Amino acid sequence: VQLVESGGGLVQPGGSLRLSCAASGSILRINAMGWYRQAPGLERELVASITYGGTTNYGDSVKGRFTISRNNTKNTVFLQMNSLKPEDTAVYYCNAQVVTRDYHLGDYWGQGTQVSVSS
Repeated sequence: VQLVESGGGLVQPGGSLRLSCAASGSILRINAMGWYRQAPGLERELVASITYGGTTNYGDSVKGRFTISRNNTKNTVFLQMNSLKPEDTAVYYCNAQVVTRDYHLGDYWGQGTQVSVSS
């Protein structure tokens, strides 16, 4: 199973970015999907998560600014980030809890995409 992220980059404060993550491989079903981030010198933290049924959960620092969504048919998850702040600068990682076709449940991570918010 592979997760490939895209959509990171440099944006000014107050701007927007949309991250995408596509999962591929021997996938039977993806349970929860989510986005985490890690800034230099800090621990990785949850940004947002979404269950297969669409229930969402957000980190306190992004509530009201970020929106997570997913397409179960295409095994993709998205993160719409609005009103970006310099403190949102981090490497963003996609995460998926995958049931593979041989019925194993595993936790998979993407390679990360850099988001930088600066004027």
